[in-house]
Amino acid sequence: MNDSLVIAGKEFHSRLMSGTGRFRNNDDMVAALEASGTQIVTVAIRRLDLDNPNDRNILELIVDRYTILPNTAGSKTADEAVFTAKLGREVTGTNWVKLEVIPDPKFLFPDPQGTLRAAERLVKEGFVVLPYMHADPVLAQQLEDVGCATVMPLGSAIGSGQGMHTREEVMIIVSNAKIPVVVDAGLGVPSDASMAMEIGASACLVNTAIAQAKDPALMGEAFKLGVEAGRKAYLAGRIGRRSYAEASSPTTGVVQVAAGRSAS
Repeated sequence: MNDSLVIAGKEFHSRLMSGTGRFRNNDDMVAALEASGTQIVTVAIRRLDLDNPNDRNILELIVDRYTILPNTAGSKTADEAVFTAKLGREVTGTNWVKLEVIPDPKFLFPDPQGTLRAAERLVKEGFVVLPYMHADPVLAQQLEDVGCATVMPLGSAIGSGQGMHTREEVMIIVSNAKIPVVVDAGLGVPSDASMAMEIGASACLVNTAIAQAKDPALMGEAFKLGVEAGRKAYLAGRIGRRSYAEASSPTTGVVQVAAGRSAS
């Protein structure tokens, strides 16, 4: 069975996206990306110092191996995000962009109005827009309506590792969406990613939980397996929840033992 992830007509066999930030060194990053099986890798364009050989090497290490997804991290307004997206297109040669408009420096929650305005402008300029957003079903529909290629609701606050705080909202978004739903931010362990996939998310994007693990490569592999397990469970179809127990063995046809007699 072909169960590929399709975004803007492009097909991927991996449903785990990964970031490149917060790794302790480039060796850890390369090993983790490879172990994770990811095919889509995000790069924060505004945080790259292209005059710094180490930062330039990040792009050189991944550009021929992965689909690069420049992101507009660091943009506080729609105008800044649009500018950064255009810069990313110049630097990487791709019109794909992960849109982030985040004015709040403490909790790093995205600006819904700024995100929608920037998304509409970027779509009109030919970008394939993957917007990071609150798990807001109304906003998700609006972003889909203006032509975004995915929606990317947060699981919890960026880098918090708190897991799926937005489970019910993501379920609503999934039920309404006709484009892929990618859970992005806050996932801490593979079971968080598995939960997101079990409720119907199309993919997960993970950065900090892999980059800051004691063994990033091993954690990358663990997230790969978590995403795959969650996807298989979603496709298989879980049993319904019951408020009472139900024996797994049939109760009809059971051999009865007479009272007072030994079963031997």
